[in-house]
Amino acid sequence: METIYYYQSPVGRLQLTANNDALTTLRIVNDCHCGLEPQSPAHTIIARTCKQLDEYFSGERKTFDLPLAPVGTAFQQKVWALLLQIPYGKTISYAQLAQSAGNPKACRAVGSANGKNPVAIIIPCHRVINTGGKWGGYAYGLDVKKQLLELEGVQ
Repeated sequence: METIYYYQSPVGRLQLTANNDALTTLRIVNDCHCGLEPQSPAHTIIARTCKQLDEYFSGERKTFDLPLAPVGTAFQQKVWALLLQIPYGKTISYAQLAQSAGNPKACRAVGSANGKNPVAIIIPCHRVINTGGKWGGYAYGLDVKKQLLELEGVQ
């Protein structure tokens, strides 16, 4: 059984979904007309996620320590695992990510997998930029990507 919880963050309302074992999604849902949940979520993984998000947004946390279970293809899983290796406050290009994934010509496929990341922020797809330093796209808009990167000290 999955539990859904809404968390109000500096970048908008986040929908957190977890099963009994892991966080399965974190989506930004600013257009959601749903109410916010009580201050203290009862679900253990959701509560841990909220605490770590509070710490991240206050600048106290640089890495997340949560069980994750994003659903995707084997290639997407590989890309998402590589995203988890990008340090806080650092960025890499889609080309570098494709190289790390073992296929330097797979920039578009890597970009697609990056865009389908179901656990935004925690799996830091916002840290991937275009070659040459331009920020490129982001599933939740460039304003959110800019906020996250600036929070991490990336200019």
